[in-house]
Amino acid sequence: MQIVSELVIMGRIVAPYGVYGWVKVQPATEYVDSLFDYGRWMLGRGDPKQPEQWQSCEVEKAKVHNDLLLVKLQGIDDRDQAFSCKGMYVAVYRDELPEPEEGEYYWSDLIGLQVRNQQEVDFGQVVDVFATGANDVLVVKGDRERLVPFIGQVVLEVDTDGKTMLVDWDPEF
Repeated sequence: MQIVSELVIMGRIVAPYGVYGWVKVQPATEYVDSLFDYGRWMLGRGDPKQPEQWQSCEVEKAKVHNDLLLVKLQGIDDRDQAFSCKGMYVAVYRDELPEPEEGEYYWSDLIGLQVRNQQEVDFGQVVDVFATGANDVLVVKGDRERLVPFIGQVVLEVDTDGKTMLVDWDPEF
């Protein structure tokens, strides 16, 4: 039995670009051009834990344009084909990613963690992470939505195996 590594979403195709099959990709990576490190992308709209629902695609050409990537994918040769890719996620296999440094995490590893504070108040689950100029922010949904800064003074423990996170955060915030 072959074990297939799960996928990690690294961006999303947001629009076609031009008439020759190029697409605009909004990367979800620390550096805009990090996706260029991977020649084979997986495209799909389904669950990244089920890679069989995704299709493999080779990058023919790519360049950075402001905060987007302009990409020509193999087999996508006109605007109509490029338009059909709009909204698809771009992912790579987890085992192709470098191991994060101690105390660093891929955003995808934080999604789904159960968050509680030191007083054992359950805040809910991390449903999204986004970057600001100063730091990353966790979107935690439970009885209500909370925005929790992902900084050392606030996030005290992250247990990805146990799917929990301990924070020093007032439940009224």
